[in-house]
Amino acid sequence: MIALVDYGLGNIQAFANIYRRLGIEAWAASTAADLRRASRIILPGVGAFDWAMTRLQDSGLRDALDEEVLVAKKPVLGICVGMQMMARSSEEGVLPGLGWIDAKVVKIDARLLQGKTHLPHMGWNDANPLNRDTLFAGLDAPKYYF
Repeated sequence: MIALVDYGLGNIQAFANIYRRLGIEAWAASTAADLRRASRIILPGVGAFDWAMTRLQDSGLRDALDEEVLVAKKPVLGICVGMQMMARSSEEGVLPGLGWIDAKVVKIDARLLQGKTHLPHMGWNDANPLNRDTLFAGLDAPKYYF
């Protein structure tokens, strides 16, 4: 059972629709009790890092998320700014992140892209994973939406 963290940001309904079509139980979690029922958690997010962290803090879900992820050890997937929030901090904001990952999110240096794409980059792309032993096992030609 998957809890989609509903703190006012993110495309919760899009995820719920996909899981419904796949026959996988998933729901919007807006309370600590909702999170406790879950076996897995998705932390979505759209927009700026500081705005997302503020919305999460104001939602009252922060302590419950820490409990479920750090203490109960439930698997969590961060999507978009939800993934960034899992780090200690981000160059795109001044507020601290959740600190679940001992890292700082850094901006992509557009000069390294050498004109191959623009920022922000959104759309479907082919991917060539370097390690196919775990997350990418069994995927022959993976495509991802950025």
